[in-house]
Amino acid sequence: MRYTHANSKNKTMFQPKELFIGLRYTRAKRKNHFVSFIAFISIMGVALGVFALIVVLSVMNGFGNELRDRTLSMTSHATLTGFDGTLTNWEQAAEQSLRQPGVVAAAPYIRKEVMLSNGSRVSGALINGVIPDEEATVSEVGNKMVSGKLTDLVSGEYGIVLGRELARALGVYEGDRVTVITPQASVTAVGIMPRLRRFKVVGVFEVGMNQFDSAVAYMHIDDAAKLFSMGDRVNGLRLRLKDLFAAPQITHDLDRDLGEHYWVRDWTQQHKNFFKALRTEKTVMFIILLMVIAVAALNIISTLMMTVTDKEADIAILRTMGIRPGSIMAIFIVQGAVIGLFGTLIGVALGVPVAVNVFDIVSWLEQLFHTDFLPADVYYVSDITADVRFYDVMSYAVSAFVITILATIYPAWRASRTLPAEALRYE
Repeated sequence: MRYTHANSKNKTMFQPKELFIGLRYTRAKRKNHFVSFIAFISIMGVALGVFALIVVLSVMNGFGNELRDRTLSMTSHATLTGFDGTLTNWEQAAEQSLRQPGVVAAAPYIRKEVMLSNGSRVSGALINGVIPDEEATVSEVGNKMVSGKLTDLVSGEYGIVLGRELARALGVYEGDRVTVITPQASVTAVGIMPRLRRFKVVGVFEVGMNQFDSAVAYMHIDDAAKLFSMGDRVNGLRLRLKDLFAAPQITHDLDRDLGEHYWVRDWTQQHKNFFKALRTEKTVMFIILLMVIAVAALNIISTLMMTVTDKEADIAILRTMGIRPGSIMAIFIVQGAVIGLFGTLIGVALGVPVAVNVFDIVSWLEQLFHTDFLPADVYYVSDITADVRFYDVMSYAVSAFVITILATIYPAWRASRTLPAEALRYE
């Protein structure tokens, strides 16, 4: 008897009869059609929440990837410089850097802020003095040229390559000339004058990020050294790494091996605040969209509460037949779980295809409404792409389903508290 009694206490809540009755309640034709309508709304609400989670956060994944790739195509995986912001013997530093496992290329650069002018048009710009052949090993700017070539930058010829929006702002094209005005001053017979030099536009590039296209220009490193009186010094080295996601470890090892005279920073440090803001925004969007599912879960509570009221007599009969309160609770959890499961599956079935084809859908909508949802002069990236990750989709679906299960607990508990005598008194 003791063994039988103990074994009965250890029976699981979800037995076959609870599952059978719960599914029967879900399929049954109710007298109150309003309950069925609320159940349908609950399913659609959960589906909408899961759909929004998958599409919005997949687009944010793609947006983050696109920003990272375009940013790193113009900057570098890591930079090496001295603590005073310059390197005197950059060839030796480059040779030492290339000995470090994980570093595949190194190129020197000079970076200064200047003013560019063409007649009455003036614009600020960030000048990058580079060696074209070396720069091609650490950045993709040479592949982003829409006019001319990066290799057209020849030492001593004072050529300059402009971003497309910068060239447009200055009103210049390939072959035109612009004046580069530096913040440094020269002492002349007529007083202190800003240093300036005429440069010929030999090319135009377009990255697709307004941040670079409207404010960055390139010239040969020898011309930059003369313009800024750098002599044989450079500002630093751009480093290209074999694995950009291993950048923190590689730069840490390189910084340790080079010693205290150098300062090494990787892309996760240079753009730390920017990418941290993206991650924070994604987390906040995840929480907000989960609230949509939580609102749908409130409808599940309403559905089950009305079902409990409608089925009080059935619950009482089941209790008099010996079914325990825990089994009654399991019946209604099954009913709510079916609603949550259908809503989640519908949301996944709709969300994944839309996220995968979001670029084509947005392009069609832009043509239909004759508008541009992401103008290039406002947003960093003007194209919408999505990165649908299996792990993320599964986590969104599981999160939604767990919320719907939690929503069933209170109505199911109320059903388990039904007293047979009170429920059958007026039947």
